Amino acid sequence: MRVLVTGAAGFVGVHLLPRLEAEGWSVAASDREMDVSDPAAVEARVREVEPDAIIHLAAVSSVATSWQQPELTYRVNYLGTRSVLEVAQRTVPAARVILVSTADLYGSTEPGAPPFDESSALQPRSPYSRCKAAADLLGGIYAERGLDVVRVRPFNHTGPGQTDAFVLPSFARQVASIEAGRSEPSMRVGNLDSVRDFLDIDDVTDAYIRLLDPKVASGIYNVASGSGVRVGDALHTLCSLAGVEPRIEVASEFYRPTDHAVGDAERLRAATGWQPRIPFDRTLERLLDHWRERVTAA
Repeated sequence: MRVLVTGAAGFVGVHLLPRLEAEGWSVAASDREMDVSDPAAVEARVREVEPDAIIHLAAVSSVATSWQQPELTYRVNYLGTRSVLEVAQRTVPAARVILVSTADLYGSTEPGAPPFDESSALQPRSPYSRCKAAADLLGGIYAERGLDVVRVRPFNHTGPGQTDAFVLPSFARQVASIEAGRSEPSMRVGNLDSVRDFLDIDDVTDAYIRLLDPKVASGIYNVASGSGVRVGDALHTLCSLAGVEPRIEVASEFYRPTDHAVGDAERLRAATGWQPRIPFDRTLERLLDHWRERVTAA
């Protein structure tokens, strides 16, 4: 079976491709050499590969970047998804198309509220999540037209290789630098009171692979642990792992209002048997080890 992965050189793709190959898939990878917003370029690649499945990862994935470059975000996240869906319907109509969306389109809720499930209202708050929400809904339209579309809404995930534009890698980089004596024992952070549902990248890629199974019904699936972690507590754990006690400075350029987002993945568990296997502390250990290596090599 052949699978085409867009955005294959990104954080998720780098972890997903070897897992797919280990599962016996013949993997065709595409990244920036193919402009996903150009239907002709996408069609040429799809006709070349003739995939049995497509995993659409290509995206502008940073909320901060989406505020800085909203037109690019729209072009890649919405028009790119439209290209993939239209080309798939026209050229490989029997293929399963996994659209990797985001749980950020749910927005935030009050502490103690039920976790977000797939029926929760969409409340996107940034150019990133608005474009992702529009692309997700477009996937639903193509599903109504008969295309085998799986819309996946993963909550926050991290691991080795994720850029420090995201909160936990940013913490890990700073902690590793302090531990190595490369910087002063001081950290600049954003809002530490937000609560997020964090997952390990290996658990997330496992979910995507399970959803390739044609016996699993198409539809919408959250990928979530069901547990919330205060961002400040994650920072404390990283500092404890490294044995450092830095001064903490809340920087206005990183600060965003407090949010609370935890997901319900019961639909995914019922359909595939998936559940997160990697404890959060182990994820933080792996992330810190990655940044220790990078700091030492710098």
